[in-house]
Amino acid sequence: MRTRLAIKTHAILEHCFPERRVFLKSDNDTRFIRLRPATQLIVAAGCTLLVSWAIIATAVVLMDSIGSGNFREQAKRDQRTYQARLNDLSAQRDGRAEEALAAQERFNAALKQISVMQSELLASETRRRELETGIEVIQSTLRDTMKDREAARTQLAELEGAMENGDGGAPQTAANGAPVDFMAKALAETAAERDKVIADAQDALLHAEELSHKIALMQDQNDTIFRQLEEAMTVSVKPLDKMFRKAGLPTDRILDTVRRGYSGQGGPMAPLSFSTRGEVPSPDTTRANRLLGQMDQLNLYRIAAQKAPFASPVKTAFRFTSEFGYRRDPKTGGRRMHKGVDFAAGTGTPLYATADGVVTHAGWSSGYGRLVKIQHDFGIETRYAHQSRIRVKVGQRVSRGQHIGDMGASGRVTGVHLHYEVRVGGKAVNPMIYIKAANDVF
Repeated sequence: MRTRLAIKTHAILEHCFPERRVFLKSDNDTRFIRLRPATQLIVAAGCTLLVSWAIIATAVVLMDSIGSGNFREQAKRDQRTYQARLNDLSAQRDGRAEEALAAQERFNAALKQISVMQSELLASETRRRELETGIEVIQSTLRDTMKDREAARTQLAELEGAMENGDGGAPQTAANGAPVDFMAKALAETAAERDKVIADAQDALLHAEELSHKIALMQDQNDTIFRQLEEAMTVSVKPLDKMFRKAGLPTDRILDTVRRGYSGQGGPMAPLSFSTRGEVPSPDTTRANRLLGQMDQLNLYRIAAQKAPFASPVKTAFRFTSEFGYRRDPKTGGRRMHKGVDFAAGTGTPLYATADGVVTHAGWSSGYGRLVKIQHDFGIETRYAHQSRIRVKVGQRVSRGQHIGDMGASGRVTGVHLHYEVRVGGKAVNPMIYIKAANDVF
């Protein structure tokens, strides 16, 4: 059975691949190579496999090229979208900054206006008290003058009666003529003085009414200004408080820390508050002092925001290539914790400090390559790894937005990028918490 099958197989091979001979002729001899059917079958199969592999490889390369082109186009579209988003956020940040500056200017102008109105109010109050005191003096003088006039009239009546009923006739009348003229003149002067006092009192009452009306208008203006300032302070303080809370930072402890660091006083300037002069504070004084307290809180938030990493270390075009958290290690392929975020851009892209602080490390570090560490307030540290060039030194104090190095590919990397870390109390946290929290404010 096996012999018949072998014979048939050999016959088929003989039919499809007849035995061939390849003659090799030289000057002295002629030789030939016999190609059996089995050998021809093996060669044909090898050629077929080679051609098939070439076709498949070409198709894979074409598909990969098409896919790469689509991926690059998608990456470009994502980059344009992200750049537009960054431009929009930058415009919003500039708008918020302009609004805060305008609110600050309005607040300063309102403080000046309030101070002027307070001075005018105090002056009008002093004038009103002086007028009240003058009116009382005038009334007292008028009463005394009326009494003197009545006494003079009584004395005049007695003199006239004595002249009519007394002795002496003409000489007595002549003798008493001078006192009578003097009393008449004194009465006329008293009446004129009384009329003048009454007119002054009426003018003082009219002036007091005018002052009361002005005081009422000033109170309305003060209320409008206070209301606008309170709304402006609410709009300015709430986003900052929300930004710190989104980042997981305790606002009360941070503000106390900033306040202790900026608590110096002295010189001729008085504390920023309205004095009550030992009296019960008025509602306007209470509102003004509350606004001044909110203004102080706004300044503390502004200082704290400069000292926390609420900024992006890369300001030019870039793309995120790796997020914070567990990921597949690009070198070993295993699962590993990634303690920061990666920003990819061109070699030499400027890198900036994300907050005020002091440089604690500026040099080579295993795995990180060229690394810069900056220690900030509130126990926060930021790290900038894989740099091509470091532009700061250990112990140097840097400010937010200061150029600290250039992007590169030093250390354990697969390409040019920045590895950016934020650590709180020595523990790595997601840097995007701070960057996203700041999008609502800056």
